[in-house]
Amino acid sequence: MDELFICRCEEVTRRELEQAIEDGAITMNELKRWTRAGMGLCQGKTCAKQVMALLAQKTAQSPAAIKPATTRNPVRPMQISYMTKEAE
Repeated sequence: MDELFICRCEEVTRRELEQAIEDGAITMNELKRWTRAGMGLCQGKTCAKQVMALLAQKTAQSPAAIKPATTRNPVRPMQISYMTKEAE
């Protein structure tokens, strides 16, 4: 069960998450920084709920009290004019 992959994108196992919690991670952002869980291609869409549930269980917090990790858009902003110009 320790080798169960929670975050498949970054290949983070349940044991790695548990170790980070034992080492002092108590928020989703700390777990994300320490293990990279939720930083893969899906940006945590497939693993965030499992990571939050594990964090709540291991730290005896209410699942509702766990705040999601911060996210960033995966693309750079661009001006609308670039999309409306005709190809040269």
